[in-house]
Amino acid sequence: MKIIDMFKIAMGFVLILVGLIGGLIPIFQGWIFGMAGLLILSKYFKSAKVFLNWIKKKKKVTSDGKQDDQN
Repeated sequence: MKIIDMFKIAMGFVLILVGLIGGLIPIFQGWIFGMAGLLILSKYFKSAKVFLNWIKKKKKVTSDGKQDDQN
């Protein structure tokens, strides 16, 4: 594994941690950082990819930006 890959994995975990902390602080939008961390980690870990796909399927957004409520 290359050093750049290890750096990306570390950044993915840091972003998820920041996202979790942001979920506890009411003035901080933590979900943005958590999603970015999941996007990075989904390239390296299958479980992160499965979780990200589950979120995408659960919160389907149409092309005009409106949420599609199929569930």
